[in-house]
Amino acid sequence: MATATAGRVRTVTGAAVLTALVLVIAFGNPAYSDWAKDHPLNDAWGFFLKQLAWPTWSFSSDDSIRTILASDVKAILVVVLTGVFVSLMADPSPSRSARLFFSSWGAYVFAAAFAGLLAAFIQADASLRGAIDWAAGGGIYGLFVGWVLAIVVFASRH
Repeated sequence: MATATAGRVRTVTGAAVLTALVLVIAFGNPAYSDWAKDHPLNDAWGFFLKQLAWPTWSFSSDDSIRTILASDVKAILVVVLTGVFVSLMADPSPSRSARLFFSSWGAYVFAAAFAGLLAAFIQADASLRGAIDWAAGGGIYGLFVGWVLAIVVFASRH
């Protein structure tokens, strides 16, 4: 599962976790999330830009502490669960390139949906319906953003 290159060891899981972390930090931050809300673009590119902000995180907000904590936990869980699911699903062998791409993408979909499902129960006024909504949002995020992670994972192996 590891490839030695220039004195370093790269793994599929490491590349996936690093990519997920960059995506969550870069696009889940309050500045980008606020920009995405304030600039609704009514085309496919605008939809994609809005999806990038799904795992929102914040250190201060007008929301309740539980809601802030739930959002932060959701962002953390996306990164952690990406590592878990990629390590379980991805086949890093060179002869399985297409499998690596699609399993990494699928792992990100599962990680985001599961993170939404788990984190939804932390927020104030938690409900099963709210958890399903958060899981659905995570699934949509993973479907439309996960290909970015899959490309990075695929490229890290070649």
